[in-house]
Amino acid sequence: MKKSIQIAGTFVSLVVGAGFASGQEILQYFTSFGLVSLVGCIVATIIFAVLGMTLAQIGTDLQTTSHKEGIHYIGGRFFGPVLDLLISFVLFGIGIVMLAGAGSTFNQMYRIEPSVGSMLMTLAVIFTLLLNADRIINILAIIMPYLMGIILLLLVYSLFTMDYSISELNVMAKNQPSATSHWLSGAVLYVSYNIAAGAAMLIVMGGTTKDRKVARRGGILGGIILGLLILLINAALFAKMDVVSGVEMPTLKLAEQIHPIVGMMMAIILLGMIYSTAVGTLYILAVRFVKPDGLSFKLVVMLLCLVAFAISLIGFTTLITNMYAIMGYLGIVLIIAVLFSWLRKPKVA
Repeated sequence: MKKSIQIAGTFVSLVVGAGFASGQEILQYFTSFGLVSLVGCIVATIIFAVLGMTLAQIGTDLQTTSHKEGIHYIGGRFFGPVLDLLISFVLFGIGIVMLAGAGSTFNQMYRIEPSVGSMLMTLAVIFTLLLNADRIINILAIIMPYLMGIILLLLVYSLFTMDYSISELNVMAKNQPSATSHWLSGAVLYVSYNIAAGAAMLIVMGGTTKDRKVARRGGILGGIILGLLILLINAALFAKMDVVSGVEMPTLKLAEQIHPIVGMMMAIILLGMIYSTAVGTLYILAVRFVKPDGLSFKLVVMLLCLVAFAISLIGFTTLITNMYAIMGYLGIVLIIAVLFSWLRKPKVA
């Protein structure tokens, strides 16, 4: 069971980034559809659990030691390299959104210009990648329980301080901008771009055990935890729609409403998750092109980070609305490939 929990924890940590924890993704892909968003949360939970189970099982069956083994198996000889490029695009996109999210967090909490906040985070990411400071990222994994605790606090606060009826909140929610036109496509797209980003690591985690049941259980558990988090954030945002409407960092706004100290704790957690996600995604992307040592790696890291910073200036909310939708449609291609690969017999037992 311990190994299953480890796989589940990795799965959750890969998905929960700035957009997730800030509530902006949940607002655009779920809450903006009103009460029916609850059904969307359930659908997303099921898809997350099935894909998590499948990807972890593929890793176990193949006993993968590298993400490329799993990705090339899923895509086959010809389509594998295409999937590899697709995942690279998604990773870069998430890195960009993380830097934009840092700018919004600094701006909302400390009234610092978004561009300055994004630049500070970019410099921190470059510094970390050049030093290859793995311990810092491991320490930041400790943030997850605190995030879940604050989310539960936000939910309780939101439900007990509702100022409008459910029908009124439903109308307000539907007036919010959505990333897609239908609640079902919102749920599917949300899962698809997150899976595109996390598939490689989940396959590798599956390869660390020879027991299919352990791998499957870990994937399913991770999907259920993600679904529960989505449901809790969605409920909290819906209950306080009058407060979070038009806000770039909805959960941070709710935390500030409870108490300034809670708001500061949430801001620190958000920045920590943004930092760890940005470092993780941009590192994985960099090592796809060069080995993680020498001058070439440092140059690639700096180039990727500076280009990501430049694009991040477009704005956090705008990037989530447009870039994540594009990544979601690309992710659907990966989902189809994963399901097809699951149906065929692995080449390695």
